[in-house]
Amino acid sequence: MGMCTARTTRATRTVGLAAALCVAALLLASPASATPETLKRSVGNIIQAPLDMVLSPVVASRTVYQNLRDIDDSLGVRVVYVVPGVAWNTGVQAMAAVIRMITGLLEFVPGLGLFFFEADLDPMFAPIERGNALIDEDTAFIHWKFGVDYTTVPF
Repeated sequence: MGMCTARTTRATRTVGLAAALCVAALLLASPASATPETLKRSVGNIIQAPLDMVLSPVVASRTVYQNLRDIDDSLGVRVVYVVPGVAWNTGVQAMAAVIRMITGLLEFVPGLGLFFFEADLDPMFAPIERGNALIDEDTAFIHWKFGVDYTTVPF
């Protein structure tokens, strides 16, 4: 009977110590000064990269149309350029969406680590932040920005 009581006491102490450490960790963390920007950007990139991939033909066609409208070339160049221009631009947009997914995954762990601190990580893939997009709406939880035009990013 003495062994059972010793084990119960040891288990109770272990659980009590774990609970005290959890309470201390919660009290030391100051969520009022937390900046979830890195985590917000990471989750946004992970969620919206597939949307960029799906919208890449639309964005590519729109970009080629705008470029052909604004350029001062002959009618022949404008006609011949359309098909290869849209094909090439679609590939660039789709691969940029893959890079967006990868950077979202790479920023996720640091985003979790920086959540409780007044620190932020610079964006790893800046065209998302600076580029024009079909949808661009910033909310408290996520920045909805997809259909990003990665080929005409203003620097």
